Amino acid sequence: MVMIQARSGSVRRLSGLNFFLADVRDGLGPFLGVFLMTQGWQADDIGYVMTAGGIAAMLATMPLGLLVDISRHKRLLLAGGIVLLLIGNLALWYDPSPAVTGASQIATGVVGALIGPAIMGLTLGLVGQAGLARQLGTNEAWNHAGNVAAAALAGLAGYRWGLPAVFVVMAAMGCGALICLRGIRPEDIDDAAARGRDPRPGPHGEAAPMTLRALAASPALRLLGVVMLLFHLGNAAMLPLLGQAAVARGDADPSAFTALTIIVAQLVMIPVALFAGRHAAGHGYGRLLLAAMLALPLRGLVAACWPSAWALIPVQVLDGIGAGLLGVALPGLVARILRGSGYVNAGLGAVMTLQGIGAAISPAFAGLIALHLGYEAAFLALGAVAVLGLGLCILLRRAIALADTPPVGGLTAAPAASMPAAR
Repeated sequence: MVMIQARSGSVRRLSGLNFFLADVRDGLGPFLGVFLMTQGWQADDIGYVMTAGGIAAMLATMPLGLLVDISRHKRLLLAGGIVLLLIGNLALWYDPSPAVTGASQIATGVVGALIGPAIMGLTLGLVGQAGLARQLGTNEAWNHAGNVAAAALAGLAGYRWGLPAVFVVMAAMGCGALICLRGIRPEDIDDAAARGRDPRPGPHGEAAPMTLRALAASPALRLLGVVMLLFHLGNAAMLPLLGQAAVARGDADPSAFTALTIIVAQLVMIPVALFAGRHAAGHGYGRLLLAAMLALPLRGLVAACWPSAWALIPVQVLDGIGAGLLGVALPGLVARILRGSGYVNAGLGAVMTLQGIGAAISPAFAGLIALHLGYEAAFLALGAVAVLGLGLCILLRRAIALADTPPVGGLTAAPAASMPAAR
């Protein structure tokens, strides 16, 4: 009973960690574009520097996912990443020059690549596969609640003291994340469960061996990666572009409008994430992924056809639905596809690498279109990319359904003699 209560305390700290990481994991997020515009940056230059951070994330995600799998010091890895991110953003505040801004965004990309697998590893290590679906919903709900609180504070502080106040709010959230991380007890984390290791013994009592090469043998994992690439190509630039378009039209105060774009979406994400966790526990993740993909083209269409500050509400409600569902569906699908492999976080890193390609290209793609054809054309282009992803989901939904049904097809343990174990 004492052990269960102690682990419950660590799970509660995990919820707090997700709350405080909400305003840390993406750096300045949509505030970055608005902040740089006030410093005289052009839309295409903002897109290029965001793309640099996305490329860094893309290159780092798979190696960092593997590092999370093999490390027994996941808390220390995450703490180091948070500190590095805070230092980078303080440097950006002090000197928003191209060199410092580029370096800051590269650091943000690398740390963002670490946070996803690290949170996934801690979650699996604390609750295991049996409790994963509901805990993913809880994690996402707390994360979105943190985004609401941070955006409200940042918007109010920015309105009162200017955009630099956003940096102060972010530093405070980072300190809160470090405090919660310290409260998660290392002894409550099952390292084998944290990497998705199959607990069933082999013929001589050892754990069934798996290899990294088995990741590439899963058609469902490859499909999921391509779908995520298309989703983030259409999604990553949409929220920053919405804020930039409003500022360019003179429709709203930069700090207040950017905060509202976040708050509306995050308030929707909280109940959606809780619903998604309950739904996935009984019905799997496949339908959640399809619904998330459907919301993005609708979002781009509304943003393009209604060039008004009031478009914020339907556009960000759709964002809340899509992101709330996807935040549960993506890690849950990867964990189920790769269950027993021992490389769940590496697999999540592989999928995040592909989605990072889309996210890295998205700001430059949208910024270039906005510069030459206008913001409405940029929103339509982003929505059109999402339609491709939705079409791929529908075309290959059978593979997604197979991946969503245990025991998972497409990934089997490789005999140690036929396939060398990865180091």
